[in-house]
Amino acid sequence: MDIAWYLVLSAFIFCIGVAGVLTRRSPLVILICLELMLNAGNLALVAFARMTGTGDGQVFALIVMIVAACEVVVGLGVIVAMFRNRLPMDVDDMSELHG
Repeated sequence: MDIAWYLVLSAFIFCIGVAGVLTRRSPLVILICLELMLNAGNLALVAFARMTGTGDGQVFALIVMIVAACEVVVGLGVIVAMFRNRLPMDVDDMSELHG
């Protein structure tokens, strides 16, 4: 399979993620869309690694997955804090969590 197909799929997934981040107000949906964007980047990295025959892209994809896991932990912590404080689940009203 040609690398162009992987890159087109990666760009399509990334565009879906960007559209979700820009249009949704729920923090959970925004986190899911950010994960889509990171996975699209991972797909492109692995495709380029396959094209060049080296493992560098796969190492970077592993690093991106670690960063994504950390992002989910912090994001879910913020969502749980909002839920426990009975704050509205809207990203525009998240300024009430300033410490």
